Formats: sequence, structure tokens, C-alpha cells
Amino acid sequence: MNKLKIGVIGTGHLGRIHVKLLKELDNVELCGVYDKDFEKSKNVSEEFGVKQYQDMDKLINDSEAVVIVATTSAHYELVKKAFGYGKHVFVEKPITAHISEAEELVAISEEKNLKLQVGHIERFNPALVSLEKYELNPMFIQSDRLAQFNPRGTDVAVILDLMIHDIDIILSLVKSEIKDIRASGISVVSNNIDIANARIEFENFAVANVTASRISQKRMRKMRMFQQDTYFSVDFIEGSSEIIRLMPQGVLPESGAFPIGQIGIEDKKRTVVIERPDSVNINPLQYELKLFAESVLNDTAPPVTGYDGLKALRVAEQIIRKIEDSISRARFNNL
Repeated sequence: MNKLKIGVIGTGHLGRIHVKLLKELDNVELCGVYDKDFEKSKNVSEEFGVKQYQDMDKLINDSEAVVIVATTSAHYELVKKAFGYGKHVFVEKPITAHISEAEELVAISEEKNLKLQVGHIERFNPALVSLEKYELNPMFIQSDRLAQFNPRGTDVAVILDLMIHDIDIILSLVKSEIKDIRASGISVVSNNIDIANARIEFENFAVANVTASRISQKRMRKMRMFQQDTYFSVDFIEGSSEIIRLMPQGVLPESGAFPIGQIGIEDKKRTVVIERPDSVNINPLQYELKLFAESVLNDTAPPVTGYDGLKALRVAEQIIRKIEDSISRARFNNL
């Protein structure tokens, strides 16, 4: 099997996990690790038996592709540097801190024919992967992503920290341009927005209502999607999904679907069936890294392209601006 030589830049909490999972992949040869904190990279190097680099440029040069697991503010410079060496890049979400930076990186990747994959890990959650065989055309989406407080991540608004996962998924499911965005939110425990809600309206009349909070007592990561005759419920924490459908009278449900009642009258009566797709046994992070390596080795498009990351960032930035504008107006009115 061909193997892709990958170097990892950033060996903090998440970087360490990347290293562990990359070591287990058959289609990856882990060249080494680098972190500006040499002690961190030394610890990871010793734990997993990989080479520690104290010169980031040498690691990039020795690799065919790099995985960047640094703070968001560092993404732009690191990805651009890797592109300068002609290397393919997997970068954690969000793609960059600013839209102009993301636009430049996407343009460079296209110009140089280099792969750029953004780590929107929830695309590969078993709950969502289990729905791949179904035709998803949601017209209303309700998404709730609530987390207990963790100081890590509070350097950015909760929209970039948490909500962007759901924004990316919604944009991948709704095949339409955005018509309007309305949003509200507040800061509670940090200097950035900690709770946010956004209503995204699409040209095809689909609507997404998205909520994110990082000061909840309980964790919740759920998405509910409604379309003609079908309701999908996705629990990202449990990695499970549930489907409720309306079927014509006399039509037998597929294997694994169970009738639970009827709705309607006379010739308009239909059967309500419920189905719980089989759980998909994958590690989402390892799966997206595997697909990144395959995209480079097979010269195919990554599953979450740089442009996908840019689209999600644009929507996230619109939400942030609308919330900041509303907060400013409220302060002005209270003067």
C-alpha cells in the first residue's frame, strides 16, 4: 500500500490525539512532529516513538503533507508556509481567523493544485455517516450544540468555536444560496460571544435555526431535520440517528423500519414508520485523516475542501457581525 508522508505541526491536547491516530493508519507514514513549545513536542515524540523536529521548515520539507493543529490565529501563516514548499495540508477548523486569509489560501491551493482539507470533524460523526444512504433534502433544521464551560477556545466567539460545526453541515445539506441571516447572542463569562442563536434562510425557502452555548450545565449536540414526509434526528454525542417517515397505505417498510401508527383519513391514510440505522463503527477524527491521505494519494478532492471551510467561515462571520451590531445598538440605546 502506498503511504503518505505526513508531518504534524502542533502537539497540544488535540495535536497529540492526531499523532496517536495517524500512527495507526495504514496509508500514512508519520515523519515527525513540531511545536514551538519544544517540551510538548518532545513528550509526544517519546510517547509515540516519532521524530521530534526543532526546525519546522525541515519537517515540512521532509513531508509530502502536513497536519496543522495550532491555534486559529496561526493557521494562515502555517498553511501558507506549507504551500510555499508545495505540500498538501490538513488544517483544523476554522480554516483561518479571517475571511481574506481563507480566500487567499483557497486561491493558492487551486493555483498550485495542492489539497487543502479543513477539519470539520462532525461531517464524519457516526450518526451522520449512518444517513449516507438516505436522500437528505431538509427544509427545516433545528440544531443545538451546548457545552460545559472550558477556558480552551474562549479566545474566539462561540460561533467559531462550536456553531461552525453545524454551519458546515447545514451548508453541505442545503443546496441553495443564503437569502438572509438573523442572529442574537451575548457574552457571559469571556470577552467573546458565549451564547448565540442564528436563523439562516435560504433561497429555496429552507430554514435553519442554530443555537450554540459554551456555558451549559449539560452537554447537547443534536440536529433535527424535516423534509417532505420524513424527520431525521441526529445525536452527535451518542453517535446515533433516528428516522420517522410517512409511507402510503399497503407499502411495506424496508428491513429495519417498524410501523408505529397511522395518520390521515380514508384514502389519504398513511403509515408512520420509525427506523434506527445501524451504528457506524468509526473514529471521526481518524476517518477524516484517512480520507485526507486517500485524497492526496489518489489525487481526488478532499471530503471537506478549503472552499467548504471558507463558506462556513463566511457565514460564521456574518453571524458574529450581526450579533456585535445588535449589542452595539443596545448599548447606544441604553446611554
